[in-house]
Formats: sequence, C-alpha cells, structure tokens
Amino acid sequence: FGVMGAHYQPMGQSFVIGNMLQYGLNPQAAIDLPRYFPYAGKLELERSIPVSLRTALAAKGHDIVELNKPHGGGQAIFIDHANGVLIGGSDQRKDGCALGY
Repeated sequence: FGVMGAHYQPMGQSFVIGNMLQYGLNPQAAIDLPRYFPYAGKLELERSIPVSLRTALAAKGHDIVELNKPHGGGQAIFIDHANGVLIGGSDQRKDGCALGY
C-alpha cells in the first residue's frame, strides 16, 4: 500500500496499517477514516472530524487547525491468502485506484 502527502506520508501509512491490524478493518474502511496530523506545534484535523471532538481537543490545550483540503491520499491491496483473493481500497481524497492481479 502507499499514501501521498509529503511530510504526512509516514503517519498516513501508519494510520492505514494500524487501522487494519488493530481494528480489523478492510483496506477501504481503513483508508476512509478521518485523519489528523500534529505538525509545527498545531494539530491539523480534517473537516470530517466531529466538532465535539475538535472542541474537546482545544479544551485540553491543543492548537487546532481545520484543514481546507484533505490530508494525503492512498491505495491499498490486502492479499487474503486464506480465501485466495485480493481486497483493495482507494482513497476518495484523491484520484486513484487499487489494481491487483
């Protein structure tokens, strides 16, 4: 799998694989979740993160920045050896597709 996003790239990759391994999500569900990124002393949040959570984070002292555009973009293909299939996901944030053979 891979994600785009310059300085966000390593964190984006961690989010996707973490969401799949920790929560048992398929590639599409793991990619679709809202994203955040701590950068330059601020906490950048995608607009899809609920206002109630943004407010709670700000109350704890985080300097919140609401992003005008989404963070990164990516595609992933999971090889399901047990069932002999490939399971792909593609990010709605950017153009792209997950192709496997």
